[in-house]
Amino acid sequence: MEWTAKWIRPSQEMGDVCPVFEKTFSLEGEVKSAQLFLTGLGTYEAVLNGKRVGDFVLAPGWTAYEHRLQYQEYDVTELLAQKNLLSVTLGKGWYRSPLGWEVPERIQALRSRPAGIFAQLILTRADGSTQVIGTDETWTAAESQVRFSEIYDGETFDASFCAKEALPVCVFDGPTDTLTPQQGEEIREQERIAPRAVFTTPAGETVVDFGQEVTGYVEISAEGRSGDRIRLSHAEVLDKEGNFYTENYRSAKAGYLYLCRDGKQTYKPKLTFFGFRYIRVDEFPGGPQAADASNFTAIAVHSDLLRTGRLQSSDPLLNRFFENVIWGQKGNFLDVPTDCPQRNERLGWTGDAQAFVRAACLNFDVERFFAKWLTDMRLGQRKDGQICHVIPAILRDPDSSAAWGDAAAICPWEVYLAYGNLQLLKNQFDCMKKWIHYITVHTTTPNLWTGGTHFGDWLGLDAPAGSYKGSSREDFIASAFYAHSTMLVVKAGHALGEDVSEYEALYEHIRQAFRQAYPVCLTQTECVLAAHFCLAQDCQAVADQLAQMVRACGTKLQTGFVGTPYLLHVLSDFGYETLAWDLLLRREYPSWLYPVTKGATTVWEHWDSIMEDGSFWSSDMNSFNHYAYGAVTDWVYTTAAGIRTIESAPGYAKVEIAPHPDERLGWLEANLDTRHGHIRSRWEKQEGSWRFEIDTPVDAKITIAQKSRFVSKGTYIFYAPRKETL
Repeated sequence: MEWTAKWIRPSQEMGDVCPVFEKTFSLEGEVKSAQLFLTGLGTYEAVLNGKRVGDFVLAPGWTAYEHRLQYQEYDVTELLAQKNLLSVTLGKGWYRSPLGWEVPERIQALRSRPAGIFAQLILTRADGSTQVIGTDETWTAAESQVRFSEIYDGETFDASFCAKEALPVCVFDGPTDTLTPQQGEEIREQERIAPRAVFTTPAGETVVDFGQEVTGYVEISAEGRSGDRIRLSHAEVLDKEGNFYTENYRSAKAGYLYLCRDGKQTYKPKLTFFGFRYIRVDEFPGGPQAADASNFTAIAVHSDLLRTGRLQSSDPLLNRFFENVIWGQKGNFLDVPTDCPQRNERLGWTGDAQAFVRAACLNFDVERFFAKWLTDMRLGQRKDGQICHVIPAILRDPDSSAAWGDAAAICPWEVYLAYGNLQLLKNQFDCMKKWIHYITVHTTTPNLWTGGTHFGDWLGLDAPAGSYKGSSREDFIASAFYAHSTMLVVKAGHALGEDVSEYEALYEHIRQAFRQAYPVCLTQTECVLAAHFCLAQDCQAVADQLAQMVRACGTKLQTGFVGTPYLLHVLSDFGYETLAWDLLLRREYPSWLYPVTKGATTVWEHWDSIMEDGSFWSSDMNSFNHYAYGAVTDWVYTTAAGIRTIESAPGYAKVEIAPHPDERLGWLEANLDTRHGHIRSRWEKQEGSWRFEIDTPVDAKITIAQKSRFVSKGTYIFYAPRKETL
């Protein structure tokens, strides 16, 4: 793209008020098409002749701004008139909001930049000539009706405000050299949800329950007079007395203030988002008690991802959990894979992403989504190979943590397996190798990863008092992931036709050193990693030990963020399928279904975010929309329903289908749309037998009752005795 536009900002500082930039222009001749290219230092909303430009919410999205800033292209031909007014309102967004806790100087320098936009409108006439209208000194700026907007604290809108005068704009040196076309999926409005109930709490407050935790905002419809105020607060849960609860939002104010004009009016926030199930009506025309369900609609907002996977069973509680995982992914896949969407965080934590990536690829088509995020990881990787805890990298990280930094190897490989995109793997291959180099250089013990600072088995239930890290040894975890990521580099190199003999040798050295250093596993998570990554001298013996540990504590898991994604895989892969099902179907704490019994509509950060007596785990770190533990659904797809792509034919060009049913379910069905067509696996309990229905669009190896059959694409029905080991 050849740019003639310039970066512009208001000639006067407006503080927290969001500026609106405007340009009037007339058409010259017959215009055949009009393309608008637009970006901003913040989040913007563009309007042409009173109509919103495009469906992208929170554009231009969140990238590693010091390296690149996305711009969007819109076809605005149908919005043109003979005389035109183009306006762009700009909020702080991720670019200039005070995100995170300790912001490095380079990020602070970005946020100190002025509120500015960059736009270029290309009008193509019928005769082929063009007219170019770009941002320059001829534009104007004014205070908008958006009086305040930030990511954490919310938005204030004054519907009766009218700027006294337009101000001139100034040209400034903005980031033209880092502009890049839109790479990821657009963020868009998705579901609209009506309130389930409006009620008065024991504390006398008016609260609206939408019945589902969402990421997005509330649209209000009301009749008022100029000066009337509508003020809303957001929350995920009620406390055990039934009162509105916001302590877990920490310092995020998450507020929404609307100042009315005269008459009927409808409004929704423009430049920010919230994570919530409930809203408290703090102010309303006629008082909070005058509000009713017709005044509010929740709008879910997330990256525009195509749903590809669906799980259903005969158990309503399990089905609700499946839906919770989907809602958790939607709520946290808002341009980057965030940890949570509500408190003063909402960052792209690498540990959560790598734990969930396989499930993410099964539930939705996330190829473009991860390609964008991984590009920011690659660009933000430090010269020594370090991967920051969050991407985009906005924190001061003295060291990379095992399992978190390993997202550099795990995520590209899993996305490659899901979609067969060799170019994505090629793009990330150097990043993967540099990550291995970082570990190799920074370890204090050759061929192991010792030293450094790690998150351990984050939130493991076997954590000693006062710790979040679980009881698994940090050096054990780090060394296990060192081996795993090295093996993924080897696999990626083979797929790309690269010489990876150096990494093959390194992997063997790591595995031997691991076996010598860690002959005994001390925790469930240590057993899981040693067996799943094939590091133990006798993986079957370690899996046996894991099964014994699970049973010894009352058939309970004790794993955290590191061990949980692989726990059921290890049990089922080594002959403990019934025990794996025991854990999945368990309803008491700790379990995946326990939160569902407590009314969860997304996945929680803690196994007991709400404890059995109704009190909270903590107020400091207690998200009710944290998707990481939803990773277990990849076991349901790949083991319970049995659908797996074959590594030598990624993207489901060839598949293996080996279901593992359980007597406690009457039936289970998985549906998966792949690059090669639709796959369906269903099993159902019948009198004396299991009935299996398999639909495959490609050649498949189908294993039923320990009998393998190679089939070509088509629909197949098999029967197997229910007493036979499956």
